Amino acid sequence: MTKTALITGVSSGIGLAQAKIFLENGWRIFGIDQASKPDLAGDFHFLQLDLTGDLSPVFDWCQEVDLLLHTAGALDDYKPHLQVTDEALEQLFAVNFFSVTRLTRPYLEKMVARKSGTIITMCSIASSLAGGGGSAYTASKHALAGFTKQLALDYAKDKVQVFGIAPGAVQTGMTAADFEPGGLADWVADQTPIGRWSQPSEIAELTFMLATGKLASMQGQIITIDGGWSLK
Repeated sequence: MTKTALITGVSSGIGLAQAKIFLENGWRIFGIDQASKPDLAGDFHFLQLDLTGDLSPVFDWCQEVDLLLHTAGALDDYKPHLQVTDEALEQLFAVNFFSVTRLTRPYLEKMVARKSGTIITMCSIASSLAGGGGSAYTASKHALAGFTKQLALDYAKDKVQVFGIAPGAVQTGMTAADFEPGGLADWVADQTPIGRWSQPSEIAELTFMLATGKLASMQGQIITIDGGWSLK
């Protein structure tokens, strides 16, 4: 039977790469983004939506999934706490954390009822280290990692498999400013042990491996894919 995945942040970067690899392998994909619909072939369905708003249209449109991929996220400007407004902090948590908890609940209930399903959150090296973002981003990604681990612990006996993926520097639209003149791209590549940024396709390959169900004894891991950055 055809498996179904819901992917947030599907219009670009990691989310787009994830959609491509799953579609290539015969999955039905429901994708959400506040940007416009990406050009994808296959069994692809799209909803343009801000995940920080009303989510009820999502649950009517996509009622049940085998795989829930929380890929959408937002970066900050590496600002320390005294330079972060309350509004900016709340907005980043709304995207990076609360949209995940709110979207998870209805699909998790159905996964628990049928005793199967996989949930993968997009954590970050900033989920365990300082310096991967500013105060707001690092705090939101630490919170997301904690949620991921607790979800995995609470629902393991219900046969719901939960993972987090923790990328380092990935070359996407969100990081495009780093590749402009005077940006951080060259410095980041130089400081990364493998000498380059990761590509979205590499994160997508890891995602697909986790979603196959072949790694049945794994549960709750936050899997780092950062070119060796966190080894330092």
